[in-house]
Amino acid sequence: MKKVWIPMLALLMLIVSACGNNNTANEGGASASPSPSAEASPSPSAEAHTGKITYQSEMGPIEVPASPTRIIGLTNAPNILSLEGTLVGVDEWTKKNPLFTDKLANVETVTDEDLEKIIELEPDLIVAGSYSKNLDKLAEIAPTVVYTWGKLDYLNQQLEIGKLLNKEKEAQAWIDDFKARAAAAGEEIKAKIGADATVSVFETDSKDYYVFGNNWARGTEILYQAMGLNMTEKVKTDALGPGYYTLSLETVPDYAGDYIVISRSSAADNAFMKTETWNNIPAVKNGHVIELDTEAVTYSDPISLEYMLDIFKKGFLEN
Repeated sequence: MKKVWIPMLALLMLIVSACGNNNTANEGGASASPSPSAEASPSPSAEAHTGKITYQSEMGPIEVPASPTRIIGLTNAPNILSLEGTLVGVDEWTKKNPLFTDKLANVETVTDEDLEKIIELEPDLIVAGSYSKNLDKLAEIAPTVVYTWGKLDYLNQQLEIGKLLNKEKEAQAWIDDFKARAAAAGEEIKAKIGADATVSVFETDSKDYYVFGNNWARGTEILYQAMGLNMTEKVKTDALGPGYYTLSLETVPDYAGDYIVISRSSAADNAFMKTETWNNIPAVKNGHVIELDTEAVTYSDPISLEYMLDIFKKGFLEN
């Protein structure tokens, strides 16, 4: 999902990057949202000789190119990038994300209202969100596949993009490898910090403060689902269900674990990190704080996940 501050992110979730309960039981131990992954699988590639395949989307079967070469990603563009899909247009949040700057240097920024611009880009596939405007008009321009945010967990979403791009094997191979590497890193981290140690994930834009559950990007899927690290009871109570919970600076310590992951913008006023409230938190006193650049961690695609996995391994194991 984009450079997303929480109010914008909450809005984007409803009307529009990587915060819905999109985890499955085998990924995070929590109850799963209904997942259409068992239904959303492409038909055998017998049609591939025609240059087309039939993708079983959540809105029904749709004929798409077997090897699309001009994709517009109004959503899920990072997932497409991770499978080397050729994008010609992306949403502004993806374009601004520093992890994708080089890969998107020659890609246009578009919205679901830029119909003329989209036509000029001559897409052969459009990926949109269920919240997107003009879905009917987009479908007249090119095959348009729609995803509902939160209906799939982060790994199944990647698998579906793999199916859509006729790269299911590649997507599954990455999923299997990532799960194994993240789980191994989790065991190594727990061996160092203690199996019962807790981790809290916060974000601030200098005006507002948030704590996250296990499925709202910022590395939460890695820490809590893939690695199996623990959150505090307060976080479980207030943030696990909705995905995030809004705090005041004064209440941040109530949600702080033994270790803190803090997502913040380097461009924002971060005076709160000099406050007595922040510096009296035990995790801060003990140097158990890992900082993330908010602009780079609001997605849960493979590129973002690999980036954060490396940060967490270094942050927990090398300090």
